[in-house]
Amino acid sequence: MKQLLTLIVLASLSLRAHADIFAVFREQDGSTNWQYIANTSASLLILMLLFVLVFLVRAHRRAMRSNRALTEIKATLEDRVAERTANLRETADQLRKREAYIGSIVNSMPVMLIGLNQALQVTQWNKVAEDTTGRPFTDVAGMNLWAAHPAITLTEEQVRSVLDSGQTLKVKHTQRGQYSFDITLYRLKHDDDTGIVILISDITKQVNAENKVAERDKLSALGELASAMAYDISLPINTIFKRVSAARQQIEAAELGPVTDFLLKEVETVRQSAQQSNAIAQNLLELAGSHHNTRQSADVSAVMDRSIELAKDLFTNSDGLAFRDIEIRRSYAASLPQISCFPSELEQVFTRLLRSAFYALQDGGELSDSKPRISVEVGEFMDSLWIKVGHRGKCLNADEQLDIFEPFFAISTNQTSFPVEHRLSYPYFIITEHHRGHMSVTSDEQLGTSFNIQLPLD
Repeated sequence: MKQLLTLIVLASLSLRAHADIFAVFREQDGSTNWQYIANTSASLLILMLLFVLVFLVRAHRRAMRSNRALTEIKATLEDRVAERTANLRETADQLRKREAYIGSIVNSMPVMLIGLNQALQVTQWNKVAEDTTGRPFTDVAGMNLWAAHPAITLTEEQVRSVLDSGQTLKVKHTQRGQYSFDITLYRLKHDDDTGIVILISDITKQVNAENKVAERDKLSALGELASAMAYDISLPINTIFKRVSAARQQIEAAELGPVTDFLLKEVETVRQSAQQSNAIAQNLLELAGSHHNTRQSADVSAVMDRSIELAKDLFTNSDGLAFRDIEIRRSYAASLPQISCFPSELEQVFTRLLRSAFYALQDGGELSDSKPRISVEVGEFMDSLWIKVGHRGKCLNADEQLDIFEPFFAISTNQTSFPVEHRLSYPYFIITEHHRGHMSVTSDEQLGTSFNIQLPLD
């Protein structure tokens, strides 16, 4: 193409050298030489066709090379597309496997896992969370945490503090004797819309097991102490019995005149006190052995009767009231069912309640009547057995009603709180922890004092 343009330019320049550019096409006489014109036009046309043919041949070669290159590129591209597609499929399969693996890990975790975004909306909800709340993930996805799980004990301030500070927060939530939870909150480290993760672990069994181990150790130590005390007490008691018996025989054999009756009375008082001490030591031994008992079905009315008989041996004041002098009004419902319990422990509970009533009657109240009374009621209501021990002795004030079931090391700051020797923390522990029951007290000047125990039947 460049050569054709160069030729045209040269021809135009050469034509300017003639006065008449068409002179070459005329004859001598000035007529037109058509033959020359035809030959020249044909030559020019042939030259142009040659140039066009050369151009077309070169263009065809270029097109052929381009087609071959395109064919090669197409073949390579198909291979690359196939390879890229295979890679994408493999990557997608790996992502699906990893997602399924992570999902399996999350759903197999033995704890509740809840994921939240920055707006505190649920983004993750594992299988344990579904089973605990009864709501599938599809129902709670995108919901506010407290709308999805209203029973959760976390506050919005606690969750926001973890989002803002990035510090891990651990919270313990325990309802004594019912459940225990460990709650952990931590923020994810990405700066996008990801929020925090909440892990809720049910450690009820672990806490109960730890409490049982601690309780076993404490009761074992208590049993050992009670056994040692009972053994140590029995030694001087036996000595007192021997000396009292010998002294009684000597007094009866001697002629002491009017003093004899007085001395015999004093010796009898010492003998009764020694007998009471012996009963106390025996009760300590029974207390030490009661912690090794297993649950068994028992009639609560019979256990109460044994406790009353035991109280008659234990509680006697030589200078005042004796438990045998107290009127016991029993009111037992007919056909009471037996319950699964620790009979020896219940006997200790009832004995301690009778002891409390004994000392309250001794300190004041119905002593002006002909005979002080303790009322004992056992009945059934709904799915529970109810035991009531009441008296009209010295009443408990408000502080004493709060302190009477508390251990001696957890007394109130009030210096006039309930004395340690009259507390009922151990009976309360037996009822609430060992028997999963309830125990309470009400005291009023007009209605008297009443201890109420509720024991489940199942």
